[in-house]
Amino acid sequence: MAITKKSFGALKEGAPVDLYYLENTQGLKAQIMTFGATLRLMSLPNEQGGAVDITLSRETLDQYAGAPCYFGATIGRVSNRIARGQFILDDAEYQLAKNNNELNHLHGGNVGFDQKLWSAEAIESDDKSSVRLWRTSLDGEEGYPGTLQVEVIYTLSNDNTLRIEYQATTDQATPVNLTNHAFWNLAGAGTSVLDHELTLHAETFLPVDKTLIPNGTRAGVAGTPMDFTKPHAIGERIEQVPGGYDHCYVLAREGSGLRLAAELFEPKSGRRMTVATTEPGLQFYSGNFLDGSQSSGSDVFNQHGAICLEAQHFPDAVNQAAFPSVILRPGQTYRQTTVHTFSW
Repeated sequence: MAITKKSFGALKEGAPVDLYYLENTQGLKAQIMTFGATLRLMSLPNEQGGAVDITLSRETLDQYAGAPCYFGATIGRVSNRIARGQFILDDAEYQLAKNNNELNHLHGGNVGFDQKLWSAEAIESDDKSSVRLWRTSLDGEEGYPGTLQVEVIYTLSNDNTLRIEYQATTDQATPVNLTNHAFWNLAGAGTSVLDHELTLHAETFLPVDKTLIPNGTRAGVAGTPMDFTKPHAIGERIEQVPGGYDHCYVLAREGSGLRLAAELFEPKSGRRMTVATTEPGLQFYSGNFLDGSQSSGSDVFNQHGAICLEAQHFPDAVNQAAFPSVILRPGQTYRQTTVHTFSW
């Protein structure tokens, strides 16, 4: 499968940003951007012989670099929230940016991995194509300890899968919790996802306080609007969830391999996406803060105009001993794999 590389402009300091175009034999397409190691766009064939964009994207590099929008970006060094931006590691106290309403640390800070330029190379073979991206996150970047070597590999295959593989090593103990922040809409960007049917393979979730920090407990989903163990339309019970869905689900899994986490179905078109991951959690976010201020061409991104299904460890895990650890130490290798499979 061939890969095409094109320029997407340059950052203010002059560094060039590239887009890698991938397409399989079924017409499934992906664009990978070196700024933010970003899955900029995914599209699949529609009934009219054209294509439909199933992720939200922006038109220009300035729109990505001007302020964090997270659309499709690699999130790190720690995704999701850290309470008050504080944690203690090996008896040392760390204070990170409180960039989430001046209360908590969110998605790696003021200049997280999504706002960094990554090195990249294309890897081609007969039945798949990959883009490998890597960077060095220096000791002290955004307040985190240790120098982290991190890479992300996106692979599009002829079996209609997009595989995202992460790897990282460090020279000092540090928290690491990477994810991808794609906004999905199988009906096409610019429409609502409230009629999409969602299945989550999770019988419990993490309740949160008013600042969206987990309270340390796990709650059963049975009999509540949080229950997606069987397919439900996203909009069916969303009004019963204050602020909408923005919760980490505890995935039903055994062992450390890939397990099915979620299935998303758009009933009008018959399009479907499944998500399998090695991670213990999946953050389901129903696009609550989309407000129409962002768009791409004629597609305006209104509230609930897309959802995120972010495979990751649990929010604020660095402060909650009962959660699976996110601490990476020298000599260890962080690994994560998430696979999206599409049908239409």
